[in-house]
Amino acid sequence: MPLDDRPREKLILRGAQSLSDAELIAILLRTGKKGMNVIEVARSLLKKHGNIAYLASRSLQVLKQTEGIGKDKAATLIAAFELSKRIGFYEKTFYDKRITSPEEVAEVFIPLLRNELKEKFFVICLNTANKIIKYEMISEGNLDSSVVHPREVYKVAIENNSKSIILLHNHPSGNAEPSNEDLAITKKISEAGKILEIPVFDHIIIAENNYVSFIEKRLL
Repeated sequence: MPLDDRPREKLILRGAQSLSDAELIAILLRTGKKGMNVIEVARSLLKKHGNIAYLASRSLQVLKQTEGIGKDKAATLIAAFELSKRIGFYEKTFYDKRITSPEEVAEVFIPLLRNELKEKFFVICLNTANKIIKYEMISEGNLDSSVVHPREVYKVAIENNSKSIILLHNHPSGNAEPSNEDLAITKKISEAGKILEIPVFDHIIIAENNYVSFIEKRLL
């Protein structure tokens, strides 16, 4: 390729905003493969997965199924996409912000969880002013009582001197409605919180761009 059309040189000369999605991905991939230059490999990735948003949700194993993508290139892409998610999250971070509604919590966590393929369960710790002081993932995988236990939730809460907590997890199915298991786990953790005097302020379920709040549905 002419020097000015090479993605890295083009970025240096014209700025990152001048590059296409394929060109930006090509910079991460660095090299192509026999018979395909790096931009062709990047275009092949985008064509196979539809667009960059869908590409960012794919696992390492799925990315490796694309011609010209080995484990190192797949790992580089996943790292870049994860950084992008975290930047978006921290830009909207609500540390030191008083939480007044479930919507405020959902708006921050939806970008972080809407494309996740596995369920992730978080505890969010609040101080006496209802400000976030800590959030931590408790479990990853199918949600059941064997992986989400009150002792794990309240270990985080006690270590951070929490006045109250918010439970939060995602539904990769896209349906935000609470399951029977969700209701059972919430009740179990809430009862433990009464004993420890660290109440469950809410339980929020994220599904794609939607959410359900137990408080708003009067389930808590």
